[in-house]
Amino acid sequence: MRREIARFAPEDVDGYERFMKQAEAIFDVGFTQLVDISFADWTTMLKIAPELVRLKSYRTVYGLVASYVKNERIRTVLSFHPLLIGGNPFTTTSILCLISHLERRWGVHFAMGGTGEIVKGMVGLIEGQGGTVRMNAEVASIDVTDRRARSVTLASGDVIAADVVVSNADAAWTYRKLVAPEHRRRWTNRRLEKSKYSMSLFVWYFGTRRQYPDVQHHTILLGPRYEGLLTDIFRNKVVADDFSLYLHRPTKTDTSLAPDGCDAFYVLSPVPHLGSGTDWREKAEPYRKAIEKYLSDSILPGLADEIVTSMMLTPQDFQDKLNSVNGAAFSLEPVLTQSAWFRPHNQSEEVDNLYLVGAGTHPGAGVPGVIASAKVLDRVVPDPRRR
Repeated sequence: MRREIARFAPEDVDGYERFMKQAEAIFDVGFTQLVDISFADWTTMLKIAPELVRLKSYRTVYGLVASYVKNERIRTVLSFHPLLIGGNPFTTTSILCLISHLERRWGVHFAMGGTGEIVKGMVGLIEGQGGTVRMNAEVASIDVTDRRARSVTLASGDVIAADVVVSNADAAWTYRKLVAPEHRRRWTNRRLEKSKYSMSLFVWYFGTRRQYPDVQHHTILLGPRYEGLLTDIFRNKVVADDFSLYLHRPTKTDTSLAPDGCDAFYVLSPVPHLGSGTDWREKAEPYRKAIEKYLSDSILPGLADEIVTSMMLTPQDFQDKLNSVNGAAFSLEPVLTQSAWFRPHNQSEEVDNLYLVGAGTHPGAGVPGVIASAKVLDRVVPDPRRR
């Protein structure tokens, strides 16, 4: 990393080192101390406020990075990380600079066999403890009596009684769609409508009849604009003609994910959520074709003639298939006023015996954040057997 920075901007090597020390200090507080605690009590937020000020959490990620390095390309490389969890580097609190230290300290890991293997492992753990996993059983409502969650009603009409209800659905969807308005005082329909939501994603999964051995497992392809593109996505909510892409080639690491001699990929592009008004039924294929051409002209030559399987996921799918409000890919946008105590609490502040886990609650989106939200529940969910 030092060599690469020196190649582009030797005057920024020292600034990079100082920035990484700051990122480590932020990590030591923002992740090590706070990531798995419950912010159910507002005084918890009050206690950490001086530390957050000391760490300059009032600055944005880009603003903090820019205070250490001057080269615009280096600023981009060191500040794009909030996009990994649905945030705009130009508006997201600099507490998220902790991601830089996390990645440098522990690297990036991949589950052999793909994410499906993690799912199988979790199912095995649940069933091994006597639990049951029900598939294709959409929840229609969380049933509340005397301000206490008592059961869930499925779309089929079946009612499942429960001592404790844990929702890992999108937090905004949980309150907007599953908990009746009369049981909500803080997360009212009006407040949910006024909340800020993360950007969405256009994701294209595809397989090729040939391999591209020079393409790495992870590739980030930045477009011609940085702040302007993010402004279009987050503020203007328009689908721009240019894009920045993340290309995933898991077969670089795990050849079992494609037939012999073939490759598996997905490429994702950050796009506005459905507040843009985009009709993705019409937009999806032209957008995919534009990405295909860009990849073919750059890192995957001849791509159009090599594709053997293809599937797209649009913001409309995030809403219709994954039950995410506005088709946001990362739930509520991680700005300071929607973080920690200001985020929907892990222990519902609306309904007793209801708990939230996942991207929409504390600490936020991304695999480490979602896992940490489950660790919060270790602290706050009572064991019904001990009552």
